[in-house]
Amino acid sequence: MKRRQNAFTLIELMIVVAVIGILAAIAYPSYQEHVRKARRADAQTALMELSQHMERYFTAKGTYLNATLPYSESPKDGSGTKFYDLRFATGSPTATAYVIQAAPKNGMANDKCGTLTLSNTGLKGQATTATTAECWRR
Repeated sequence: MKRRQNAFTLIELMIVVAVIGILAAIAYPSYQEHVRKARRADAQTALMELSQHMERYFTAKGTYLNATLPYSESPKDGSGTKFYDLRFATGSPTATAYVIQAAPKNGMANDKCGTLTLSNTGLKGQATTATTAECWRR
């Protein structure tokens, strides 16, 4: 009488490993892009908050001159790695205009959007060949 085996064969195990490898090869790049988009969204939020800060300053003083930014990195909370440096694009604002930029660093240094910008007129930009719609999700 033949006894039935209840174990996996080596071929079955190799097929499972191959399928898992293929799924991981597809899923991991998608996951990485999702993480980059989330970090970019955090920098965009910081730029919008800093723009609101500048508008409140202009309302109170009638000028953008001598304004400073309340924080200089994104994410602004005290936890973890910082992925963007936040600063004025030209060093300091003029009396009637400013451009704030978020320059990528650390894990975002090679991001397809590069440096994100936001001006006092609400003009959004990026320093690469990627489109504004891709980088700012309009």
